[in-house]
Amino acid sequence: MSRGVSRQILYIIQVIVVIAGCAKVNAPSGGPRDKIPPVVVKSEPENGIRNFKGKRITITFDEFVVLEKINEKFMVSPPMAKRPDITIKGKSINIEFEEELRDSTTYTFYFQDAIRDLNESNILDNYQFVFSTGSVIDSLSVTGNVYSALTLNPPENTLVMLYSDLDYLSVTEKLPEYISRADANGYFRIDNVRGGRYLLYALRDADNSKNFNLPDEGIAFLDVPVDITAEKNFSPVKIDTAKLNQPKTSAPDTTVKRGEYKLILFEPEKKQRYLTSSPRNMPYQLIYTLSLPPDSLDFNFSIPGADDKSYFIEKNREADTITVWITDSSLYAQQQITTLVRYPFTDTTGLVFQKEDTILMRFLVPRSTRARAKPVPFKIITNLTGAIFKPGQNMVFRSETPLRAPDTSRIRLYEVENQNRKKIPYKVVKDTVNSCRISMTATFAQGKSYLFIADSASFGSIYGEASDSTGYRFSIGKTENFGKLILNVNNYTGSRIIQILDINEKVLRELQMQKDGKIEFPLLDRGKYRLRVIYDINNNGKWTTGDYTTRRQPEPVSFYPMEIEMRENLDVTQIWNIGVMNAKKLKGPATTNRR
Repeated sequence: MSRGVSRQILYIIQVIVVIAGCAKVNAPSGGPRDKIPPVVVKSEPENGIRNFKGKRITITFDEFVVLEKINEKFMVSPPMAKRPDITIKGKSINIEFEEELRDSTTYTFYFQDAIRDLNESNILDNYQFVFSTGSVIDSLSVTGNVYSALTLNPPENTLVMLYSDLDYLSVTEKLPEYISRADANGYFRIDNVRGGRYLLYALRDADNSKNFNLPDEGIAFLDVPVDITAEKNFSPVKIDTAKLNQPKTSAPDTTVKRGEYKLILFEPEKKQRYLTSSPRNMPYQLIYTLSLPPDSLDFNFSIPGADDKSYFIEKNREADTITVWITDSSLYAQQQITTLVRYPFTDTTGLVFQKEDTILMRFLVPRSTRARAKPVPFKIITNLTGAIFKPGQNMVFRSETPLRAPDTSRIRLYEVENQNRKKIPYKVVKDTVNSCRISMTATFAQGKSYLFIADSASFGSIYGEASDSTGYRFSIGKTENFGKLILNVNNYTGSRIIQILDINEKVLRELQMQKDGKIEFPLLDRGKYRLRVIYDINNNGKWTTGDYTTRRQPEPVSFYPMEIEMRENLDVTQIWNIGVMNAKKLKGPATTNRR
């Protein structure tokens, strides 16, 4: 009898285990994929409640949800001094906070796209929970777009803030009245705003303080306060999402929204002077870099106790970087070298003085392995690999270490026609700034082919490294192998810089103009290009960023509306009206005038 009971108990346990295994929560194995975002079925208190005095909010959905990067995406407007605590329990999100709420104030909790369903990660986009501590829900709105100053592309992770305190220092010291975040396209919208006059800012907040208080933070501001009134109001986002019966299906948004206000975000020019880095990447190379060019101030280097002839110094064109090449092998063989650097430095009071630092430059030789390491070959980088030269282009040779004078007895340059070679003369030109670079000039003819031959040890470094033998064939393109862009630039008074950019918006060439007229960019390769104009207000020949302390906006820029496609042996003429500043449209082919 006892055996029978035992068997029955064992059978029951097995059944329970099987059922428990079947009870695991998994996505359905068949049927159409779920594409519907989570739906709010209720909230406690109700979304849009007035005269709220509580400390806890619970939002319940029709399915299990997760929170994606909630610490980055969740925001409260107006900001709270202490961030609310957000947790998930079952199908509900719980929000708890300890802070005393302001009287007669409308609060908005922004979740952006942080709320997603558990199984398919469908996004509940731009969910907001709104309540008021008074008898009225503020219902006005402000919209706009944020652009990066030089590229006019939308900046990442940008806050947008409203201040009712019209003191321009408020953004550096106080929390804003209202806050939101620009989306991936730079569009922003702040809802549930009380009518009034505000200062409007965009901020790339580096320390999460919601203040502009660090020198490397990006900021944008309008020159005058904005008036938010019922007459200028935009329809607010519906806040009663708990009562929606039909879930929304997401569709791709291919249109960039345009708001009322345009904010141009810039990084202020560095003002603090200091030594930014001092690496020793090779035993015989020391590098020292400043945060700003020294201008008329000293930036000097020495090695105490060492002969001045045991090293030489190079400075870049801006003079903010010193590269020291040590030529004495007994000196660069030392793992640690004591150096003395004198440079301009800004103290805590803002005064600039000449600072003298003793810096230990260390280089540790990598540990050797049992396997015998192959020596690193000495490499010469050259532009001869491009196959086709433009008329007037020179041959260039570079290395990682300073080059000795090339052995010209081992280098030949030929003009090639069919099977015939004709030796032609060339000239070696030493770079006056960079000892790792030399160029060679020769008289080339358009449409001709050439052969460059360098025997082993033709090139070498001052440290005894030598090049392998090599050869390159190249030709000189004819003028008709390239295109020419002719621009008729008009509708602006003042200095401007016209830049031609590649498809990735890297600057290829630029020309400065003092007035409206025609300019040309000849010898352009086949391909697509973009154009940018810098409105050079201070006429210094370069783009100048903004300065918040003096309330100076960055110099405006604009882009030609479309991409320009260049082809061989074609002159492309464009009329460019640059009367509208800070203008940029989406990429696309331009309609060109060709001849």
